[in-house]
Amino acid sequence: MRASVLIKQGSLVVEERPVPRPAADEVLVKVASVGVCGSDVHYFKEGRIGDFVVDRPLVLGHEAAGTIVAVGAGVPADRIGRRVSIEPQHPSSTSPQTLSGRYNLCPHMRFYATPPVDGAFAEYVTIQSHFAFDVPDSVTDDAAALMEPLSVGIAAARKAEITAGSRVLIAGAGPIGILAAQAARAFGATEIIVSDLDDRRREQALKYGATSTLNPRTDDVAGLGLEVDAFLECSGATPAVLSGLAALAPAGRMVLIGMGADAVSLPIPAIQNRELVVTGVFRYANTWPTAIDLVRTGRVDLDSMVTGRHGLDEVADALIESTQPTSLKTIVSPGL
Repeated sequence: MRASVLIKQGSLVVEERPVPRPAADEVLVKVASVGVCGSDVHYFKEGRIGDFVVDRPLVLGHEAAGTIVAVGAGVPADRIGRRVSIEPQHPSSTSPQTLSGRYNLCPHMRFYATPPVDGAFAEYVTIQSHFAFDVPDSVTDDAAALMEPLSVGIAAARKAEITAGSRVLIAGAGPIGILAAQAARAFGATEIIVSDLDDRRREQALKYGATSTLNPRTDDVAGLGLEVDAFLECSGATPAVLSGLAALAPAGRMVLIGMGADAVSLPIPAIQNRELVVTGVFRYANTWPTAIDLVRTGRVDLDSMVTGRHGLDEVADALIESTQPTSLKTIVSPGL
Protein backbone atom coordinates (compact mmCIF):
# COMPACT_ATOMS: atom_id res chain seq x y z
CA MET A 1 0.00 0.00 0.00
CA ARG A 2 0.97 3.67 -0.30
CA ALA A 3 1.46 5.80 2.80
CA SER A 4 2.52 9.40 3.36
CA VAL A 5 5.40 9.30 5.85
CA LEU A 6 6.92 12.13 7.87
CA ILE A 7 10.59 11.20 7.70
CA LYS A 8 11.81 14.29 9.55
CA GLN A 9 10.56 17.72 10.52
CA GLY A 10 9.11 19.41 7.43
CA SER A 11 9.72 16.47 5.10
CA LEU A 12 7.10 14.00 3.81
CA VAL A 13 7.53 11.16 1.32
CA VAL A 14 5.13 8.60 -0.12
CA GLU A 15 6.34 5.07 0.58
CA GLU A 16 5.24 1.59 -0.42
CA ARG A 17 4.52 -0.41 2.74
CA PRO A 18 3.01 -3.83 3.45
CA VAL A 19 -0.73 -3.82 4.05
CA PRO A 20 -1.13 -4.35 7.82
CA ARG A 21 -2.67 -7.60 9.03
CA PRO A 22 -5.49 -7.31 11.58
CA ALA A 23 -4.95 -8.96 14.94
CA ALA A 24 -7.65 -11.27 16.27
CA ASP A 25 -9.75 -8.39 17.67
CA GLU A 26 -9.06 -5.95 14.81
CA VAL A 27 -10.45 -5.04 11.42
CA LEU A 28 -8.61 -3.87 8.31
CA VAL A 29 -10.06 -0.66 6.90
CA LYS A 30 -9.54 0.69 3.40
CA VAL A 31 -9.24 4.40 4.13
CA ALA A 32 -11.56 6.75 2.24
CA SER A 33 -11.22 10.09 4.05
CA VAL A 34 -8.88 11.57 6.65
CA GLY A 35 -9.31 14.99 8.19
CA VAL A 36 -6.24 17.18 8.80
CA CYS A 37 -5.84 18.22 12.44
CA GLY A 38 -3.74 20.94 14.01
CA SER A 39 -1.68 18.25 15.74
CA ASP A 40 -0.65 16.92 12.31
CA VAL A 41 0.56 20.40 11.42
CA HIS A 42 2.54 20.67 14.68
CA TYR A 43 4.32 17.39 14.04
CA PHE A 44 5.05 18.39 10.44
CA LYS A 45 6.35 21.87 11.23
CA GLU A 46 7.93 21.37 14.65
CA GLY A 47 8.53 17.63 14.95
CA ARG A 48 6.90 17.44 18.35
CA ILE A 49 3.99 18.31 20.60
CA GLY A 50 5.12 18.68 24.20
CA ASP A 51 6.70 15.40 25.28
CA PHE A 52 5.66 13.60 22.08
CA VAL A 53 8.65 13.79 19.74
CA VAL A 54 8.94 12.43 16.18
CA ASP A 55 12.26 10.59 16.37
CA ARG A 56 11.54 8.02 13.63
CA PRO A 57 9.41 7.96 10.45
CA LEU A 58 5.73 8.49 11.29
CA VAL A 59 2.47 8.34 9.36
CA LEU A 60 0.29 11.28 10.38
CA GLY A 61 -3.52 11.56 10.36
CA HIS A 62 -6.04 10.36 12.95
CA GLU A 63 -9.47 11.60 11.75
CA ALA A 64 -10.35 8.63 9.57
CA ALA A 65 -13.12 6.65 7.93
CA GLY A 66 -13.40 3.94 5.33
CA THR A 67 -14.67 0.43 4.61
CA ILE A 68 -13.81 -2.81 6.40
CA VAL A 69 -12.13 -5.19 3.93
CA ALA A 70 -10.84 -7.90 6.27
CA VAL A 71 -11.29 -9.00 9.87
CA GLY A 72 -9.24 -10.73 12.54
CA ALA A 73 -9.98 -14.24 13.73
CA GLY A 74 -12.18 -13.06 16.58
CA VAL A 75 -14.35 -10.66 14.55
CA PRO A 76 -17.53 -11.77 12.71
CA ALA A 77 -16.98 -11.95 8.96
CA ASP A 78 -20.25 -10.10 8.30
CA ARG A 79 -18.49 -6.87 9.20
CA ILE A 80 -16.61 -7.00 5.91
CA GLY A 81 -18.03 -4.35 3.61
CA ARG A 82 -19.29 -2.12 6.41
CA ARG A 83 -18.53 1.59 6.15
CA VAL A 84 -17.07 2.80 9.43
CA SER A 85 -15.86 5.81 11.36
CA ILE A 86 -12.66 5.10 13.27
CA GLU A 87 -12.08 6.07 16.88
CA PRO A 88 -8.27 6.13 16.72
CA GLN A 89 -7.52 4.87 20.22
CA HIS A 90 -6.13 1.64 21.64
CA PRO A 91 -6.12 1.77 25.44
CA SER A 92 -5.08 -0.99 27.79
CA SER A 93 -8.11 -3.04 28.75
CA THR A 94 -7.02 -3.37 32.39
CA SER A 95 -5.80 0.08 33.45
CA PRO A 96 -7.79 1.74 36.27
CA GLN A 97 -8.72 4.58 33.91
CA THR A 98 -10.09 2.23 31.28
CA LEU A 99 -12.01 0.18 33.83
CA SER A 100 -13.57 3.37 35.21
CA GLY A 101 -14.80 4.36 31.75
CA ARG A 102 -12.20 7.11 31.24
CA TYR A 103 -10.17 5.11 28.74
CA ASN A 104 -8.96 8.31 27.08
CA LEU A 105 -6.78 8.84 30.16
CA CYS A 106 -5.22 5.38 30.00
CA PRO A 107 -1.46 5.81 30.52
CA HIS A 108 -0.79 2.97 28.08
CA MET A 109 -2.82 4.49 25.24
CA ARG A 110 -1.71 3.90 21.66
CA PHE A 111 -3.21 6.69 19.56
CA TYR A 112 -3.03 7.14 15.79
CA ALA A 113 -0.32 9.57 14.63
CA THR A 114 1.11 10.04 18.11
CA PRO A 115 4.74 8.87 18.20
CA PRO A 116 5.55 6.04 17.75
CA VAL A 117 2.10 4.92 16.49
CA ASP A 118 1.40 5.37 12.78
CA GLY A 119 -1.77 7.13 11.67
CA ALA A 120 -4.14 7.09 8.72
CA PHE A 121 -2.53 9.00 5.83
CA ALA A 122 -2.34 5.60 4.16
CA GLU A 123 -4.45 3.32 2.00
CA TYR A 124 -5.15 0.82 4.80
CA VAL A 125 -5.18 0.85 8.61
CA THR A 126 -6.13 -1.56 11.38
CA ILE A 127 -8.17 -0.76 14.47
CA GLN A 128 -9.82 -2.79 17.22
CA SER A 129 -13.24 -3.82 15.93
CA HIS A 130 -15.16 -2.05 18.71
CA PHE A 131 -13.52 1.25 17.73
CA ALA A 132 -14.74 0.92 14.12
CA PHE A 133 -18.29 2.30 14.26
CA ASP A 134 -20.77 1.48 11.52
CA VAL A 135 -22.20 4.56 9.80
CA PRO A 136 -25.46 4.71 7.81
CA ASP A 137 -25.47 5.30 4.07
CA SER A 138 -26.79 8.83 4.67
CA VAL A 139 -23.45 9.77 6.31
CA THR A 140 -20.64 10.52 3.84
CA ASP A 141 -17.07 9.30 4.20
CA ASP A 142 -15.93 12.84 4.95
CA ALA A 143 -18.50 13.24 7.72
CA ALA A 144 -17.59 9.81 9.09
CA ALA A 145 -13.95 10.93 9.33
CA LEU A 146 -14.91 14.18 11.06
CA MET A 147 -16.71 12.33 13.86
CA GLU A 148 -13.29 12.49 15.53
CA PRO A 149 -13.03 16.29 15.96
CA LEU A 150 -16.78 16.45 16.60
CA SER A 151 -16.13 14.08 19.51
CA VAL A 152 -13.88 16.72 21.07
CA GLY A 153 -16.81 19.15 20.97
CA ILE A 154 -19.14 16.56 22.47
CA ALA A 155 -16.67 15.74 25.26
CA ALA A 156 -16.36 19.46 26.02
CA ALA A 157 -20.13 19.98 26.04
CA ARG A 158 -20.51 17.13 28.51
CA LYS A 159 -17.75 18.48 30.75
CA ALA A 160 -19.39 21.92 30.65
CA GLU A 161 -22.77 20.38 31.54
CA ILE A 162 -24.43 22.22 28.68
CA THR A 163 -28.16 21.59 28.62
CA ALA A 164 -31.43 23.15 27.46
CA GLY A 165 -31.26 26.92 27.93
CA SER A 166 -27.53 27.14 28.63
CA ARG A 167 -25.66 30.32 27.77
CA VAL A 168 -22.25 29.51 26.33
CA LEU A 169 -19.15 31.52 25.41
CA ILE A 170 -16.62 29.98 23.01
CA ALA A 171 -13.16 31.45 22.41
CA GLY A 172 -11.76 30.61 18.98
CA ALA A 173 -13.70 30.02 15.76
CA GLY A 174 -11.31 27.57 14.16
CA PRO A 175 -12.47 24.03 13.35
CA ILE A 176 -12.75 22.91 16.98
CA GLY A 177 -14.52 26.12 17.98
CA ILE A 178 -17.03 25.65 15.16
CA LEU A 179 -17.61 22.03 16.17
CA ALA A 180 -17.93 23.05 19.82
CA ALA A 181 -20.59 25.57 18.78
CA GLN A 182 -22.48 22.91 16.86
CA ALA A 183 -22.26 20.51 19.80
CA ALA A 184 -23.43 23.20 22.22
CA ARG A 185 -26.43 23.93 20.02
CA ALA A 186 -27.25 20.22 19.73
CA PHE A 187 -27.04 19.88 23.53
CA GLY A 188 -29.66 22.62 23.93
CA ALA A 189 -27.75 25.86 24.44
CA THR A 190 -29.93 28.81 23.46
CA GLU A 191 -27.23 31.49 23.46
CA ILE A 192 -23.83 30.75 21.92
CA ILE A 193 -21.36 33.63 21.81
CA VAL A 194 -18.18 33.05 19.80
CA SER A 195 -15.10 35.23 20.15
CA ASP A 196 -12.37 35.37 17.51
CA LEU A 197 -9.89 37.91 16.16
CA ASP A 198 -10.57 37.09 12.50
CA ASP A 199 -13.58 38.66 10.74
CA ARG A 200 -14.07 35.72 8.38
CA ARG A 201 -14.03 33.17 11.14
CA ARG A 202 -16.60 35.11 13.13
CA GLU A 203 -18.83 35.14 10.05
CA GLN A 204 -18.40 31.38 9.68
CA ALA A 205 -19.33 30.85 13.32
CA LEU A 206 -22.72 32.48 12.72
CA LYS A 207 -23.44 29.81 10.10
CA TYR A 208 -22.71 26.99 12.54
CA GLY A 209 -24.66 27.75 15.67
CA ALA A 210 -23.31 31.01 17.07
CA THR A 211 -26.07 33.44 18.02
CA SER A 212 -23.60 36.34 18.25
CA THR A 213 -19.87 37.02 17.97
CA LEU A 214 -17.27 39.19 19.67
CA ASN A 215 -14.00 40.67 18.49
CA PRO A 216 -11.60 40.59 21.47
CA ARG A 217 -9.60 43.43 19.92
CA THR A 218 -12.54 45.81 20.28
CA ASP A 219 -14.96 44.09 22.66
CA ASP A 220 -14.22 43.89 26.39
CA VAL A 221 -15.19 40.23 26.82
CA ALA A 222 -14.44 40.28 30.55
CA GLY A 223 -16.31 43.52 31.19
CA LEU A 224 -19.53 42.95 29.23
CA GLY A 225 -21.31 41.23 32.11
CA LEU A 226 -22.05 38.15 30.02
CA GLU A 227 -22.62 35.85 33.02
CA VAL A 228 -22.51 32.70 30.88
CA ASP A 229 -23.07 29.22 32.26
CA ALA A 230 -20.19 27.68 30.33
CA PHE A 231 -16.98 28.84 28.68
CA LEU A 232 -15.29 26.61 26.10
CA GLU A 233 -11.72 27.77 25.47
CA CYS A 234 -10.68 26.63 22.00
CA SER A 235 -7.97 29.17 21.14
CA GLY A 236 -5.20 28.43 23.62
CA ALA A 237 -4.61 32.18 24.02
CA THR A 238 -3.90 33.29 27.59
CA PRO A 239 -5.94 36.54 27.30
CA ALA A 240 -8.92 34.48 26.12
CA VAL A 241 -8.56 32.13 29.09
CA LEU A 242 -8.64 35.02 31.55
CA SER A 243 -11.41 37.04 29.92
CA GLY A 244 -13.59 33.96 29.50
CA LEU A 245 -13.14 33.01 33.14
CA ALA A 246 -14.25 36.52 34.12
CA ALA A 247 -17.34 36.19 31.93
CA LEU A 248 -18.66 33.15 33.82
CA ALA A 249 -21.69 33.36 36.06
CA PRO A 250 -21.34 32.04 39.62
CA ALA A 251 -20.97 28.24 39.55
CA GLY A 252 -20.05 28.47 35.85
CA ARG A 253 -17.77 25.96 34.19
CA MET A 254 -14.66 26.62 32.09
CA VAL A 255 -13.43 23.80 29.84
CA LEU A 256 -9.92 24.13 28.40
CA ILE A 257 -9.69 22.63 24.90
CA GLY A 258 -7.12 24.67 22.96
CA MET A 259 -3.43 24.05 23.55
CA GLY A 260 -1.67 27.17 24.77
CA ALA A 261 0.86 28.24 27.37
CA ASP A 262 2.27 25.65 29.75
CA ALA A 263 1.25 27.80 32.72
CA VAL A 264 -1.30 30.59 33.26
CA SER A 265 -1.87 32.58 36.47
CA LEU A 266 -5.56 32.31 37.40
CA PRO A 267 -7.52 34.54 39.84
CA ILE A 268 -7.92 32.02 42.65
CA PRO A 269 -10.19 34.24 44.85
CA ALA A 270 -12.66 34.62 41.96
CA ILE A 271 -12.68 30.86 41.39
CA GLN A 272 -13.21 30.17 45.10
CA ASN A 273 -15.71 32.90 45.90
CA ARG A 274 -17.87 32.24 42.83
CA GLU A 275 -17.44 28.45 42.97
CA LEU A 276 -16.25 28.25 39.39
CA VAL A 277 -15.22 24.92 37.91
CA VAL A 278 -12.06 24.85 35.79
CA THR A 279 -11.36 21.63 33.90
CA GLY A 280 -9.96 20.33 30.65
CA VAL A 281 -10.62 17.73 27.98
CA PHE A 282 -8.08 15.25 26.69
CA ARG A 283 -9.47 13.69 23.54
CA TYR A 284 -12.78 11.93 24.34
CA ALA A 285 -14.42 8.75 25.57
CA ASN A 286 -17.73 7.13 24.68
CA THR A 287 -18.67 9.83 22.18
CA TRP A 288 -18.97 8.09 18.80
CA PRO A 289 -22.59 6.84 19.07
CA THR A 290 -23.70 10.37 20.00
CA ALA A 291 -21.63 11.93 17.21
CA ILE A 292 -23.06 9.59 14.58
CA ASP A 293 -26.65 10.24 15.73
CA LEU A 294 -26.16 14.02 15.72
CA VAL A 295 -24.90 13.90 12.14
CA ARG A 296 -27.43 11.30 10.98
CA THR A 297 -30.33 13.41 12.26
CA GLY A 298 -28.99 16.66 10.81
CA ARG A 299 -28.35 18.32 14.16
CA VAL A 300 -24.67 18.73 13.22
CA ASP A 301 -23.39 19.56 9.74
CA LEU A 302 -19.93 18.23 8.94
CA ASP A 303 -19.93 18.00 5.15
CA SER A 304 -20.13 21.76 4.57
CA MET A 305 -17.05 22.23 6.75
CA VAL A 306 -14.85 20.54 4.13
CA THR A 307 -12.95 23.32 2.37
CA GLY A 308 -10.19 21.37 0.60
CA ARG A 309 -9.20 17.90 -0.58
CA HIS A 310 -5.85 16.33 -1.47
CA GLY A 311 -4.36 12.93 -2.29
CA LEU A 312 -1.49 11.16 -0.56
CA ASP A 313 1.04 12.87 -2.82
CA GLU A 314 -0.22 16.27 -1.63
CA VAL A 315 -0.28 15.83 2.16
CA ALA A 316 2.20 18.67 2.67
CA ASP A 317 -0.11 20.97 0.70
CA ALA A 318 -3.06 19.77 2.79
CA LEU A 319 -1.22 20.52 6.03
CA ILE A 320 -0.29 24.04 4.92
CA GLU A 321 -3.76 24.75 3.52
CA SER A 322 -5.39 23.75 6.81
CA THR A 323 -3.68 26.65 8.61
CA GLN A 324 -5.32 29.31 6.44
CA PRO A 325 -8.11 31.43 8.00
CA THR A 326 -10.46 30.46 5.17
CA SER A 327 -9.94 26.73 5.84
CA LEU A 328 -12.20 24.77 8.14
CA LYS A 329 -11.45 21.11 7.42
CA THR A 330 -9.05 19.83 4.79
CA ILE A 331 -9.47 16.20 3.76
CA VAL A 332 -6.84 13.73 2.56
CA SER A 333 -8.35 11.07 0.28
CA PRO A 334 -5.87 8.17 -0.16
CA GLY A 335 -7.77 6.95 -3.20
CA LEU A 336 -7.13 10.10 -5.24
